[in-house]
Amino acid sequence: MHEVGIMEGALDMARRLLEENGGSRLVRVHMTIGSLSGVVPDALQSAFLALKDAYAAGNAALEVTWVEALCRCDDCQEDFLFTDHGYICPGCGEPALAILRGRELELTRVEWE
Repeated sequence: MHEVGIMEGALDMARRLLEENGGSRLVRVHMTIGSLSGVVPDALQSAFLALKDAYAAGNAALEVTWVEALCRCDDCQEDFLFTDHGYICPGCGEPALAILRGRELELTRVEWE
């Protein structure tokens, strides 16, 4: 479960931000996760619950923004959701090589007191 390592990294960054800014405890950790990132949101939440006490985040919450993958067809320039069609353009049937979003794996915001 690589979500544990991902969460360790995110909580480590959050704790460093907390310390650098004179905060006393983490309140909320926000992450943005893309559907092609390979991260399972439930596993990420479980990792957060297992690790948060060690990172001054005992009462903190994890909020995840899920981003569906969006592709663009190279031939007809149509944008479409990967979850609906895979890499095949619904407009012309050609494979799309451009992924516009969906690979996100970001610590987007940290809240503390």
